[in-house]
Amino acid sequence: MTGRQHGTPSDGTAGGIGAALERRGFTTRALRARAAVVGVALAMVAAGAGVFLVGNLSNAFGPGSLCEGAVSADALHDALGPGAVGEQKYGDGSLHSGTAFCTATVSYGVFGNERSVTVELLKDTGLSVLADDAEARLFGASANGGAAGAAFDHRAWALLPEDCGNGLRVAVRSGGDDRSDARKLAGLAVSAANRVATQRACGRVPMPVPQELSEAGKEHDLDRNAVCGLPGLTFASAPGGAGLRETVTTATDPLWACRIRSTGDPASSAAFTIGTEPRLLTAGAPKDEPGLGRARWVGPGEMVATCHGKPAYFRMSWDGIQKLVPDSDETWKQFLTAGGRAIGCEPIM
Repeated sequence: MTGRQHGTPSDGTAGGIGAALERRGFTTRALRARAAVVGVALAMVAAGAGVFLVGNLSNAFGPGSLCEGAVSADALHDALGPGAVGEQKYGDGSLHSGTAFCTATVSYGVFGNERSVTVELLKDTGLSVLADDAEARLFGASANGGAAGAAFDHRAWALLPEDCGNGLRVAVRSGGDDRSDARKLAGLAVSAANRVATQRACGRVPMPVPQELSEAGKEHDLDRNAVCGLPGLTFASAPGGAGLRETVTTATDPLWACRIRSTGDPASSAAFTIGTEPRLLTAGAPKDEPGLGRARWVGPGEMVATCHGKPAYFRMSWDGIQKLVPDSDETWKQFLTAGGRAIGCEPIM
């Protein structure tokens, strides 16, 4: 009767392994045992290498959030790409109270290709900190489910939700020389703003990732009869024929900003800024002194006027270009008139 002999299995049992080793020259039991040990060791090395690579190419063994819970690993990966995440906190306070900031990192690959973003909560009381945001890509609350802020190649900021109070925004800034994606940084800023709001027990409805971003402001020659693109806002001719260049945001929500520089004198500059989103600034009490039209002074170079029942803040600042403006009160009147018209405000003057 034909058939398989005992002890000579044709499948992957120990006998089959032994027969396979015999065919490869491992003719003694000792040699076969040694080969089996080597095979197990190699399998363990391969498994260990796999774990090492998984740990360095993903966040499989890392935390789900960083920076006191203000940054989710998923949002960080969306902004900076895949990899293992880490953090470094700076300051003795806490991020969600605005007394400390944190750097979140993503490392990818065996050699630790690291990308990072710094996250902090800012408390703003005036438009001066936003005067240089003229090249921003803006996203306004009405088109983005309540999310409002600005994004750039290397940074972004987002306001906290409406019931968290005014003057609070989360700012993120990417590290290194690599340019980040402005839209992804905007999403990270909004995500962090939502998480900070949760920690502060406000913002009951999370804001969505912004979908509508304006185009970035581009520098171009200034039109002296329509400064910053505002018909009616004028400048005098520059002494000596010095040229002026301006950069203006292409949207007005949550702010409008224009930055002007002199090509003949790099140290000379000016800025016009309008805060159109009530959450943008901590409300300043109007000073008990005469204003201009319906506008009232709230600080040096800054006025507030009510636009459709909400405050809108107007700011002018100068550094060496005052000589081009014959009368600052007249310029303020022009700015309030033309700027108010640009943001759809009722007549201020």
